[in-house]
Amino acid sequence: MTVSTVPKVRIALIAHDKKKDEILAVASDYVDVLRQCQLVATGTTGGRIATELGLDIERMLSGPHGGDLQIGAQLAEGRVDMVLFLRDPMTPQPHEPDINALVRACDVHNVPCATNSATARLLLEQLIVRLAAQPAA
Repeated sequence: MTVSTVPKVRIALIAHDKKKDEILAVASDYVDVLRQCQLVATGTTGGRIATELGLDIERMLSGPHGGDLQIGAQLAEGRVDMVLFLRDPMTPQPHEPDINALVRACDVHNVPCATNSATARLLLEQLIVRLAAQPAA
């Protein structure tokens, strides 16, 4: 008899420099649910979350060095279920085309994408409800 298992939700975590403390605060508040997920992040963001919260995270390059594009490629392949991308709208980003491409890929592939902490918290709250409704394995 084969036991079917529900695959873990794969969440991408990304934050611009001025939003790194904010994504850490969100991740800290939802650390229990994030432990139940597969996590991928851009380099510096992933490093800080792994170090400060002890979460297991697959780290890509930093955003300006192609990390946003690496996550976008995984998303296009169906390997990312949710993106939490805390953007700094007040600071010009040298890799703005990569950022826009990632957000556009979320729209094209119908992947939930939070670009601020309020929306990130809403998505994570909904994830808690969804996980609680799954039958025990």
